Amino acid sequence: VGRFISQLGWAVQEVALPLYVLDKTHSGSMMTLFVLADIIPSLIIMPFAGVIGDRYNRKRLMVWFDILRGVLLFGVIAFNFLGIYQLLVVQVIMAVMGTFFGAATSAMFPDLVEPEELERANSTVSSFSIIARLVGPALGGVIYALGGIRLAILINAVSFFGSGLFEALIRYEWKTREIENIGDVITDIREGLAFLRSSRYLMVLMGFALFMNAVGQPFGAVIMPYAFREVLKFTSQQFGLLESFFMGGMLLGNVIIAVKLGKKAGRFFFKALAFNGIMVLAFVWVVSPFAGLSRDSAFLTLAAVGVLWGISNAIINVPLNAKIQRAIPTELRGRVFSALALLVNISAPLGLVAVGPLIDRYAAWSVAFAIWVVQAAVVVHYWLRYREILLGDVGEGINGEAT
Repeated sequence: VGRFISQLGWAVQEVALPLYVLDKTHSGSMMTLFVLADIIPSLIIMPFAGVIGDRYNRKRLMVWFDILRGVLLFGVIAFNFLGIYQLLVVQVIMAVMGTFFGAATSAMFPDLVEPEELERANSTVSSFSIIARLVGPALGGVIYALGGIRLAILINAVSFFGSGLFEALIRYEWKTREIENIGDVITDIREGLAFLRSSRYLMVLMGFALFMNAVGQPFGAVIMPYAFREVLKFTSQQFGLLESFFMGGMLLGNVIIAVKLGKKAGRFFFKALAFNGIMVLAFVWVVSPFAGLSRDSAFLTLAAVGVLWGISNAIINVPLNAKIQRAIPTELRGRVFSALALLVNISAPLGLVAVGPLIDRYAAWSVAFAIWVVQAAVVVHYWLRYREILLGDVGEGINGEAT
């Protein structure tokens, strides 16, 4: 509940801030600068945040970083720090605090439920996140229209205090090993990386997750928006609705896992991947010249594809995340998760950098089909060589190497 409250408040500000920056500067470059101000500090801080999350009380870190973010945003309003460059500094500070909060939260979460309940717990949390992402943007647009950036920041500040209040009610015990010198930080980072390298099970899961992220990001961030607006000429309303259909599918997939499948969701991993591949092919066909569909027919077809695509994404991602959570001991979880998050954030731009120039030279459907071919080849490779690992759990199946 605490996480949902803060995500809803953050979604409001996440919509209002770009509108405010564009209203003030009319500059795409300034918008890019705000995005980088969120990403780059997180990448730099992430390994150290993981160490802090393992060495200090995770619950206290969660509560205090939420409260501190609320105090910072109240200060922005009280002292009228609403200049563009002042907000840019605030964006950097928020990114740093958010990284420490995220490291503590991700490391603490698997300790709050039984290992066999992780799929249901993850799907429940993910469902609330999706609802925040569905409701928050619409709410943010209305709030910005009514009260501008000041009201949006005020609502976000209040949400952080509300989140901290609920998190304070969590019962969680953690034996701390406080940092004594900088050598402890370096040693802990090395220990986290060494643990990753020593576990074949985790290396297989991590390799697959990084690959899926690298090829998946270009679809959502570049190919789909380009195809919707430039190829199919959808209106902005149709564009937004298609995003909502996909998110609605993800929500439905998470509900199915939480209510029906639970830990058994992992058994459907490769079936979900195969179904996901069929949805990609359906998308390729609709945006290709071979389909010959009217704009309305293409929209209705892609709406159905989006729902099914979202469901299959949930049934792939939730079990994969739960397997990784179970495989990492709690005393190492913060730094290992931070290392994984760092690798994910590095892998994502690789696909984007490759796809950007391609889509300027070739048709969107042909670039999407080429990505599908690469994705299918890698999935088949993992199915042939590592299906016991991807379908099993830590300690199962591969001559004890998974442990």
